[in-house]
Amino acid sequence: MTFASPWWLLGLLTIPLLAWLRGKTGRESAFIYSSLTLVKGITELSRSRAGAFLVNLRWFALALLFVGLARPQVGGGQAPLRASGIDIAVAVDLSGSMAAEDFELGGERVNRLTMLKDVLATFIENRPADRIGLVAFGTEAFIAAPPTLDHDFLGRVLKRLELGAIDGNQTAIGSALSAAVNRLRDLRSKSRIVILMTDGQNNAGKVPPLTAAEAAQALGVKVYTIGVGTRGFAPMPARDAFGRKVYVRQAVDIDEDTLKKIAEKTGGKYYRADSTETLRRVYAEIDKLEKSEQEQKRHAYYEELMSWFVVPALALLALELLLGQTVWRKLP
Repeated sequence: MTFASPWWLLGLLTIPLLAWLRGKTGRESAFIYSSLTLVKGITELSRSRAGAFLVNLRWFALALLFVGLARPQVGGGQAPLRASGIDIAVAVDLSGSMAAEDFELGGERVNRLTMLKDVLATFIENRPADRIGLVAFGTEAFIAAPPTLDHDFLGRVLKRLELGAIDGNQTAIGSALSAAVNRLRDLRSKSRIVILMTDGQNNAGKVPPLTAAEAAQALGVKVYTIGVGTRGFAPMPARDAFGRKVYVRQAVDIDEDTLKKIAEKTGGKYYRADSTETLRRVYAEIDKLEKSEQEQKRHAYYEELMSWFVVPALALLALELLLGQTVWRKLP
């Protein structure tokens, strides 16, 4: 949260001073009687707390008013006034083999998708001026998020990508690449790239991977391909007869030859990420290779929260006035 006019918050410091001065000025109201016998029946009544409540209500309303006038705001995201000229589509593999736990994050063993999401989130955060979209694929390919500058929205979509969200029995690499290229086709940008991450071979979909690569080449879209996972065998989590978590050795079967050809055909590069450090270095290198040289001017857009404070303040002042003139009315 930020404040557009923070100087109004100094008004909060005046409230204790005003309360102290109020107690110091004037004399307490009193009636003058010739004889106390006239009020003998009411001398044993307890003192009402209504007056103190009404005064505290007024101070609280005044505090809310000062906060409201300071114009509290909550950031809604960032959008550049002028885009960098680089549009990126990231294709994320959600096939069942991505459940293999051959990566470590924070000292704990995690599966391939969890590691990918963590590294990709950092990559997105480091490129605030680029339009980035997401494609999720398994047996079929789906547009998870179109290329957008709203990276807050993109982050929420990325968190929702989970294994089992789509059919992950097979891997449609060609369909994923085709879907990513199609999202970039109509964008008139300086540079368009696809980052394709997978841990398997193309065994589903109607579009062969190299055919999709030819389409990307014709459209001037550069493709970076990443083979994810350890070499040889990968630990796949399973449950034994007692429900305990165990690991089953699963053979790694990444079609590196096809991934290399896709990258070479489109002017990109192929990477093999078989550890947490390697995957982070891959994204760091792509980040350096695809940097924009344009000077960016960005502005943040915020949601105004002023009404959430001013309206209750006015309501409390109205309540204090109403109670003071009705049920808790006092003699002048």
